[in-house]
Amino acid sequence: MPIEELRDSGQLPSPKGVAFAVMEVCRREDATMDAVANVVQTDPALAGRLLRLANSAARAGRALASVREAIVRLGLGTVRQVSLGFSLVDQYREGPCEAFNYEDFWSRSLLMALAARELGELSRAASPDDLFACGLLAGVGSLALATVYPAEYSEVLRRAQREGGSLVALERQFLQIDHNECTAELMRDYGIPKALAEPVYYHERPETSGFVEGSRPHRIVHLFFLASRIANLGLASDGGRGESISELMLLGGKIGLDADDLGALVDRIVKEWHEWSEMLQVPVRFIHPFAKLSRAAASKPGEFPDPSSFRVLVLEDDAATRLLLNGMLARMGHTVYSAANGEEALGLALEVQPQVVLIDGMMSGDEGLDFCRALRATDWGKSIFLILLIGVETDGRLAEAFESGVDDYLTKPVSVYALRARVRAASHHVLLMEAWEQDRAQLKQFAAELAITNRKLEHAALTDVLTGLPNRRAGMDALHQAWSASERAGLPLTVLLIDVDQFKGINDQHGHAVGDRVLVELATALRASARTDDHVCRMGGEEFLVVCRNADARSALVAAERLRLAVRALEVDAGEARVRVTISVGVAGKEDEMDDVNALVVSADKALYAAKNAGRDRICILAGGQLRCTQPKAPPA
Repeated sequence: MPIEELRDSGQLPSPKGVAFAVMEVCRREDATMDAVANVVQTDPALAGRLLRLANSAARAGRALASVREAIVRLGLGTVRQVSLGFSLVDQYREGPCEAFNYEDFWSRSLLMALAARELGELSRAASPDDLFACGLLAGVGSLALATVYPAEYSEVLRRAQREGGSLVALERQFLQIDHNECTAELMRDYGIPKALAEPVYYHERPETSGFVEGSRPHRIVHLFFLASRIANLGLASDGGRGESISELMLLGGKIGLDADDLGALVDRIVKEWHEWSEMLQVPVRFIHPFAKLSRAAASKPGEFPDPSSFRVLVLEDDAATRLLLNGMLARMGHTVYSAANGEEALGLALEVQPQVVLIDGMMSGDEGLDFCRALRATDWGKSIFLILLIGVETDGRLAEAFESGVDDYLTKPVSVYALRARVRAASHHVLLMEAWEQDRAQLKQFAAELAITNRKLEHAALTDVLTGLPNRRAGMDALHQAWSASERAGLPLTVLLIDVDQFKGINDQHGHAVGDRVLVELATALRASARTDDHVCRMGGEEFLVVCRNADARSALVAAERLRLAVRALEVDAGEARVRVTISVGVAGKEDEMDDVNALVVSADKALYAAKNAGRDRICILAGGQLRCTQPKAPPA
């Protein structure tokens, strides 16, 4: 069942009402912010959602109150995409496909959208709001199959759940199309740029994308992969969530996030998920804080030895009772410390770091509960097992005690049997916490080491080994960024393409070791002589590229001449001789008729070719289709 058949059905998910009108207005060449704002304001729900997105917590800047300001901040493309997504959420809250859980689908889609946006803020791989829209629509192909073929797709979903096979393989077997392919086609229909739609297509298996490692598409597809894993965490069972934590830590390490940073990120995403769910009326599930999920993942009940000796602190103002408890605990084999008041107990706790604390709950002025709260306010105090000693069980007193952080309680007078039972129960908690702390420390260390390793690998992947300059990939990335900045702000952009003159002769006459030394010293000279904002890279061999942001032809020619003279002044030691080199430079600026950076590089290459043909050691510029070359001073002797 190819995509044409799906389109012919007339049932594919599509926007309606105000969202459809927004898309139509945005498609017009003469579309204005005011025109779009006028349409959006006719739908208060859509207006509120766009304001919410524009005023998201992750975004810097003042809070916006008007729809027009929100549209300006988001941009027309993003407004079109998110309006589409919100429209589909409203339309497809339920449907005829019995095995398709519509509520879970939108709940997961919302969580993935928020995760993609947060990761976008972190990585700067693409516009965070565009990533939000793509995350919201990343599973729209599944919705389409459930809508057009409800009975058939129900059978596919049931079979996948029953047999545990690949959903994509089953979709292709029974429907001749899979949900990822369907998503990609719909995104194209919706007008989502290929630069975002293609990574969405591969996000479930990014290793099959074929994207060059370190490239922008590679970063985006792995961003969506991590966002989808965070989304899976939201719908997993408590046991399943524990199993996902280690994978998330490893994936976080790959983008430079250690366990604490990843935990803060996930907790922030989940908080937004709950806030957005109210606005979109999408059901969500409760998720414990990431630290607690990590603790549960590290804990393996039933694999610990019998309790031995623990550090136990007794806070008891009655001397006789304190002496009695000390003796009972010591005979059980524990190391006991005791204090008569909260201040003394807190000092002891800071010094000995007890694992179990017994607290007199009958001390005057709630001193015992104040001590509980003080312990729980510290990082190390959160893991201590607290047992409250009370005289009479009252609901109000017990409720207050547990709210203060107490784990268990004993009634006075305390029997040795009851005390042994409580401390034994506490021992399970202590051993679990110690095992978790050890595993957590190992995970954090591993994640930190992985983050450092990946930062080094990323740097190495973007650095020329010989010269230490950014390599071709890094240079082209810088050029793409400069091109985008020029498009947005209307600023000039110029590139210099540099080639070392007669470099083959240097290698032939003096050897490759000297040739390498020439390239290293030349790279150093270029970097030292370039403008502060210029980006210098080695394209390969003896060719270099300089990206000159906010530079017109005149200033670029001045910069090129400065580089040419700096290289002419070099003298490279070749043993018995001193090698002097010159460079030819091709200059080209961004022009209106150029479609992309490739056209700019081609123009600079033509200018470089002209400089070579004109005698080398000179600069040629191609502007407006006209070549012009400078006349250099006499070459060095």
